[in-house]
Amino acid sequence: MNFKEELGRHTQEVQEIIEKYLPKEEGFQKTVLEAMNYSVRAGGKRLRPMLMLETYRMFGGGSDMIEPFMAAMEMIHTHSLVHDDLPAMDNDEYRRGQETTWMKYGEAMGVLAGDGLLNYAYETASRAFSIEPGNPAIGQAFAVLTGKTGVYGMLGGQCRDVEMAGKSLSEEELDFIYRLKTGALIEASMMIGAILAGADDTDVQAVEQIASAVGMAFQIQDDILDVTSTVEELGKPVRSDEKNEKTTYVTLMGLEQAGKDVERISKDAIAGLDRLKAENEFLRELVLSLIDRRK
Repeated sequence: MNFKEELGRHTQEVQEIIEKYLPKEEGFQKTVLEAMNYSVRAGGKRLRPMLMLETYRMFGGGSDMIEPFMAAMEMIHTHSLVHDDLPAMDNDEYRRGQETTWMKYGEAMGVLAGDGLLNYAYETASRAFSIEPGNPAIGQAFAVLTGKTGVYGMLGGQCRDVEMAGKSLSEEELDFIYRLKTGALIEASMMIGAILAGADDTDVQAVEQIASAVGMAFQIQDDILDVTSTVEELGKPVRSDEKNEKTTYVTLMGLEQAGKDVERISKDAIAGLDRLKAENEFLRELVLSLIDRRK
């Protein structure tokens, strides 16, 4: 089986796990539940829960307790996209080839759907406590999940991103935004996989550094695709950063240098993986695939 076929199989596996944890669309709050599920079911690479699962497997994990964390991670990531698309933020009408949540359900329901996903994510992750009661790794993983999501993680990066729209950024400031806005959830995904599998503190720290490199390479490639791809290929508007007057890695460093840095940073991540005693060839190939991705 080649990597593309294997990736499809793994994506389907992750998708089925996420689907199990989506809320039922019923009751007087049915509309917001529909909007939440619409947002998650819009598709996507499922990269974060996949990285979590494969890191978990790399360190020998084999319990179902990883599943609620995987679903929670995708809900958190989706919540950030739902809010990013709002008129007050990026004002995007399409994502993943279909109407954004606020376009389909209205702006107010878009806000509430994002809020709902974030809160329901924590409810979902907490189900792991009933799967393996008394396992201290679950509490540690939960702390990583909440910490990397909040003001010292993804949200903090998003806040600075919004605040600096239309203003020039230094490389240090852009690095801060990227490491938090994009990198934090990727770090959390891989760290949680390692923690729940019983990896020691040294390995968890190594995984955090690897994931940080993956997140940076992923975001720079996003910037590249924003100026080189098409709406049909990307499934969302291109040149969105230019429209919103955002400094990106491409505007700061140039397209050619950005491409070189994606390759360099990705190779740093691979080197970090290779230094670990644990191995997962699919995970290694997955990280390598981020260099040449077109969407």
